[in-house]
Amino acid sequence: MTIARIAAEGTGALGEYVPIVMMAGLAAIFAVASLIVSSLLRPHKPSPAKLAPYECGIVPEHLPRNERFPVKFYVVAMLFIIFDIETIFLFPWAVAFRSLGLFGLLEMVVFIGMVFVAYVYVWKRGGLEWEEVSLAMRRRRRSGRVETEALAHREVTRAG
Repeated sequence: MTIARIAAEGTGALGEYVPIVMMAGLAAIFAVASLIVSSLLRPHKPSPAKLAPYECGIVPEHLPRNERFPVKFYVVAMLFIIFDIETIFLFPWAVAFRSLGLFGLLEMVVFIGMVFVAYVYVWKRGGLEWEEVSLAMRRRRRSGRVETEALAHREVTRAG
C-alpha cells in the first residue's frame, strides 16, 4: 500500500494525519537540503571586514577597565519588544471585541493604561533619548543653571 493510497483512503484516525506528516517531512528535508547546498555553493573568501563582529554600525573597540559599556541601544530594543507585545495582545482583542462586551473593553483600557504609565516613566527617566546626558544634568538644565559644554562632557564621561 502506498502513502498516497493511505492518505486517500484514510485508515482510521491516523490516516487523517498522513498528509500533515508528509508535509512536515518535506519541509524538514527542504530546510536541511537548502542549508547543505548553500554551504557547498557559497563563495568562501574571508577578510578582516567579513570576520569582524557587527554591532549595528558601531565600530567595536576595546574600552578601558574603568569605563562602562553603553547599553542604550539594548534598552531601546527591549522597550520596542514590550510595546510590540502590547500590539500582539491588541489584535486578538479587536477580533473578539463584540463577544467580550463591556468587560473586555474595561480590561483593555486597564492594560493600555498600565503600558502608558510605563511609557511615561521611561520617557521621564530619559530611556528614549539617544544623547549621552545624565539625569543630574537634565535636572540642572531644567532649574535654569547654564553649564559650559566642557563641564557637561566631563560629567557625562564621569557618569559612564
